[in-house]
Amino acid sequence: MSNTLVLDVDGTLVDTNYHHTVAWLRAFRSVDLTVPAWRVHRSIGMGGDRLVAAVAGDQVERDHGDTLREAWERYFDEMLDEVQPFEGAHRLVRAATDLGLAVVLASSGKRKHIEHYLKLLDPGDIAWTSSDDVEDSKPAPDLIEVALREVQGSRAVVVGDSVWDCEAAARAGLPSIGLLTGGFGEDELFDRGASAVYSDLDTLRAELSDLPFAEVTAPDA
Repeated sequence: MSNTLVLDVDGTLVDTNYHHTVAWLRAFRSVDLTVPAWRVHRSIGMGGDRLVAAVAGDQVERDHGDTLREAWERYFDEMLDEVQPFEGAHRLVRAATDLGLAVVLASSGKRKHIEHYLKLLDPGDIAWTSSDDVEDSKPAPDLIEVALREVQGSRAVVVGDSVWDCEAAARAGLPSIGLLTGGFGEDELFDRGASAVYSDLDTLRAELSDLPFAEVTAPDA
């Protein structure tokens, strides 16, 4: 059976969670709304289609949702050249492929952002997804399911930095591995279902052979 490593991107392979937080804060201010930065940060990792309501409530989503998402994109684009990969990101992907693992990036990010990250990561010829490929973003399992179809993986494990990655993996019936690189706590990641939590990508890379790959099951109709 083929083993697949499903990798989140933002906050996992590239150091963007705080850029996203600042971009969302600026977006909210653009419509004269002030929200706590900690609340925004703790929602990073879910899709933008869910974040506005999670941070500011359903009424703000109804009144300003599309405007806020457009503003977030504009502010984040202004910071895109500041984004850097995490130490060990390239080594992790190459080590996984050298071990014979299928690697696929399952990101809630915009396609244009993922294309930019790929240039930074130089991961080789691997499959990837973006928010453009699904209707429901994390913590829904859709991105993971689409990613697995890209590589036709029969066994898989999901790696991410947020509680939303762990929840999406659980809803897809797969184990998850947490990373502290996105700013979520170890206990939080374990509580949302992570089988193990690592502080950095190089530590994870050293244990790739021991990850808890599980059989992929077809999603419910």
